[in-house]
Amino acid sequence: MHRPLPLIFITLLMALPLAAQQVNEEMIARVAAGEITEARASWWGFDEEDSTAALQAAINCGAPKLIVENMGKPWIVSPLFFASNQEIIFEDGCEILAKRGDYLERKEAMINLIGVENVTLSGYGATMRMWRDDYDDPEQYTKAEWRHVINMLGSTNINIFGLLLTESGGDGIYLGRGPDGQTNLNVHIKDVVCDRNYRQGISVITAENLLIEDTVMSNTAGTPPQAGIDYEPNGASEKLVNVVMRNCLTENNMGGGYVAYIPNLHASSDDVSMRFENCRSVNDRGAGMHITTGNTEERAVGGLIEFVGCEFVDGQSHGLLIRDKPIAGLRLRFEDCSIINPAVERANISPITFVARPDTTRDVGGVEFDNVLIRDEIDRNPMSRESHELGINVRDITGTLILERGGERATLPLTEELVASWMPIHEVPRVPEVSLAGLSLTPVQPGAPAEAYPFTGLRIRRDVTPIVYAKAGDEVRITISYQQVARLTGTTLPVTFVAPSGAETAAGEVPFEQECEVAFTAPETGVYRMVVRPEGNQMLITASTHPVSLSTEEKPLQLYLSTGELFFYVPAGTEEFGVVVAGAGSSEAIRIALYDPAGELVEERDNVTAAQMLHVALDEPSPGAAWKIVLSRPTDVAWEDYTLELRGVPPLLGPSLEALLRPGE
Repeated sequence: MHRPLPLIFITLLMALPLAAQQVNEEMIARVAAGEITEARASWWGFDEEDSTAALQAAINCGAPKLIVENMGKPWIVSPLFFASNQEIIFEDGCEILAKRGDYLERKEAMINLIGVENVTLSGYGATMRMWRDDYDDPEQYTKAEWRHVINMLGSTNINIFGLLLTESGGDGIYLGRGPDGQTNLNVHIKDVVCDRNYRQGISVITAENLLIEDTVMSNTAGTPPQAGIDYEPNGASEKLVNVVMRNCLTENNMGGGYVAYIPNLHASSDDVSMRFENCRSVNDRGAGMHITTGNTEERAVGGLIEFVGCEFVDGQSHGLLIRDKPIAGLRLRFEDCSIINPAVERANISPITFVARPDTTRDVGGVEFDNVLIRDEIDRNPMSRESHELGINVRDITGTLILERGGERATLPLTEELVASWMPIHEVPRVPEVSLAGLSLTPVQPGAPAEAYPFTGLRIRRDVTPIVYAKAGDEVRITISYQQVARLTGTTLPVTFVAPSGAETAAGEVPFEQECEVAFTAPETGVYRMVVRPEGNQMLITASTHPVSLSTEEKPLQLYLSTGELFFYVPAGTEEFGVVVAGAGSSEAIRIALYDPAGELVEERDNVTAAQMLHVALDEPSPGAAWKIVLSRPTDVAWEDYTLELRGVPPLLGPSLEALLRPGE
């Protein structure tokens, strides 16, 4: 006779820790024998501290269908690698949680689909979660942007349904090229929420036949671009073919909503085909829609991108931002779309903005707006242009806008005349650039005092090439300060000098956020090129034993929060020249004044955002003299980054008259 178990004993059995979940060898054997086609992950065990081995074994079991149960506690895992020909169902309430303290490698993702096919991940009510704030802590992790929740590389026939993907150290979903360079093919993402991820909600590097519908991408923050979704191929062989987004939402992202950064696709690439239907961007900090393409004939991809019935609502920046897209090539159209209350606290930018970045060579435009509504209470043009290259205009803008403001509604056919009233066509004098090659440069004032050589108050960023004149045997000493911009990090700033003969000499390194002297002994007489790259941070040249100039030959000089004076030399016989200045878009400007050798003001411009040229045509050829530029804060626009370059004269800017170099005359 069997006695019944006491009720309290039964209760204690039920309350045993889930870590005691036993492996079900019988059911595992039946799966291996092909007797069971629907398996349960718990048959391979469950460990509430680390279930990686159990869940990976379940994934590898070969069953066509696998159920991952809600165990009442998370499945804590290190990276998992999925197999082909499998449907995996995550039960309502199931949570897959990244093992805390793991994922130390910069590209370790939690769920990996690498070169697989015929896989469905379905998890209505289920969550896949990582530890975003931990990955952002430099004391715990090397900074990276690839610790994704789902990492899909070159896979085919993939479905992802119903999951919440959150708190990654990269993207909620990443679609990249496979081990053999293959694209992702036939991918369906539906009813997914990508929330609080570090870099993007979703990143698409390469895909063909991609459908994303009823999906939310929200609260991305951590490292740029910080978008809801970013389409960004890395190379010309990748593709964005037959891509459709339908009924999707981007919301509260630190970057843009729908971003297509595709300058790496060229004319030789497969044509782009992308369609967005009834999608919304709400309260994204960046542009609601942001597209960047190549601009030259060889580097501009063809195809069609269209937005139909989409809304861009309460964004903190541009409604639509279109960069570098040439008139020919890719077609871009918007049909029955709405831009509602964009950038209400940034009256200086327009709801629709076209940008020509540095090195753009062809006019931008070629966009159709079919019945596009702009609801904007700020009195500003619905469209504007930001050009960082001289002579680049916006053309071939067609269709109809509907503008609502102050309770009134106006229909605006986009005629050439109306578009030109918002974005005037600028014809710029063609002043050639002067090469330093072959010029014999010497100081204007040999033996000038050392006080003439520092660039007081000028903070230099990005690509810069300082030029130093020295005689053979001179000991050259230059003091450089290497300082932080915003939250950017740094280590050391190496400094190398290239002699006139091409020989290189390492002069030392400047520690981050410190000031120190670098030095070398000149092996020959002439001009030395300093190789130094502060990148996004800033450097200041605070002292020098020899004359230093800043070259704008290869790249414009980029300055940061800088005011002061710069000088340049206009050689004898020069009849015209130009000073090109540009702010950093509509939100960052500079004020510039140009003075002749007599100290008379020749021209002054304030609130310069787009590229402009201060053009000088001399009544008489120059006798050979120095001119002065004065840089100051703009009156009405924010002041931070701006660039300078010279045309028609040697492209060298010095800190004083005495420090200038001039060609032999």
